[in-house]
Amino acid sequence: MKKTKQLLACLVLMAFGLGTAHADYTLNLMQGVTQLSHELYDLHMLILWVCVFIGIVVFGTMFYSIFHHRKSKGHKAEQFHENTTVEIIWTIIPTLILVGMAIPATKAVIDLDKVQESEMSIKVTGKQWYWEYEYLDSGVRFESHLDEASEKAHRVSTIDPRTVANYLLNVDRPLVVPVKKKIRFLFTAADVIHSWWVPDLGWKKDANPGFVNEAWTSVDKPGIYRGQCTELCGRDHGFMPIVVIAMEQDQYDAWVKTTLEKQKQAPDLSKQSRSLLLAKGESVYLKNCVACHQIDGKGISGWYPALRGSAKVTGDVDQLVGFVQAGTSKMPQFKKLPADELAGLITYIRNSSDLGNDVKDEFQPCQALTLDDFDDLFPDIDDAAQQCKEKGEVKPVKDVAENKAGA
Repeated sequence: MKKTKQLLACLVLMAFGLGTAHADYTLNLMQGVTQLSHELYDLHMLILWVCVFIGIVVFGTMFYSIFHHRKSKGHKAEQFHENTTVEIIWTIIPTLILVGMAIPATKAVIDLDKVQESEMSIKVTGKQWYWEYEYLDSGVRFESHLDEASEKAHRVSTIDPRTVANYLLNVDRPLVVPVKKKIRFLFTAADVIHSWWVPDLGWKKDANPGFVNEAWTSVDKPGIYRGQCTELCGRDHGFMPIVVIAMEQDQYDAWVKTTLEKQKQAPDLSKQSRSLLLAKGESVYLKNCVACHQIDGKGISGWYPALRGSAKVTGDVDQLVGFVQAGTSKMPQFKKLPADELAGLITYIRNSSDLGNDVKDEFQPCQALTLDDFDDLFPDIDDAAQQCKEKGEVKPVKDVAENKAGA
């Protein structure tokens, strides 16, 4: 009853142009926080009231004619076939109305594509089922996945989704942008068609494999703005949210500096506890593996193999590492996964009670590296890396290549 009253109140407010119905329902277009969103909202309201006026005139005339010229009052229908004057009038007037609406609509469409004179550019790549962001001006690059709390809630029946904040609309790493700065977006996809949509920005844009689409925005005020993929991109399509955090320029500059420093950090090669490896491995598994192999490791029959009780998972660990890094036609390559994250993943899938495996071993970050990796990752070898090499835990490149071939 309460929601019904709210809905009726929203409809009354909208009828008098006094509200946009943002209670428990969104019945009108969002005004957003960008110049484009305001322009599109104004265009939407203009067209809406033109249509309302036409509807009132047409239906008012029709109902008046029906009521006052009904048969019970003695009226008889006129017998005529055409009227040239009326036909000219009802052709010219709608044409003028359409032209009048087309002028602001054309301007809005042109403004949507004005990516010139942008102050920064961000490349957005859609993947099943997450987003990859690359800041072309600063070099910041990262992946944005559904947050772990939402991931667990939608896969485990004992977790109530209502207890999860921003359920299915939260990510582990949001897109960060400065306010009052023109930002150019370039959209593409690595697999299937995706669509990037944040309602507060006022538009959405398809991300197509093999193509690059463009769009732009300039956020008026700091805040957190949420959206999601709006293209049916696969069975987990509903779990591909977008979070944009807009902040002041000085805060944004500090974020870029911190993020770049983290990107340059070499993986942690120190010996890690079993609990830490399992926790890190679970996080990597939820981001990269759970969609296919499932939260319980049982996979999907006929499509994706089970990890639970798998001889490949519980067998020779070096072959397992080679297999994970090499990938298959269905599984992406994980050779760029940092050594500490790969170590956590291997430890987790071999020893997690959630997946039903218990090999009782630990795979340390040192074991995930080859001798050649040190040239790329550790130009200045730290103590942990030096100890790693001295202990002989690092494998020659040849051994890893043989494991990949054997896997």
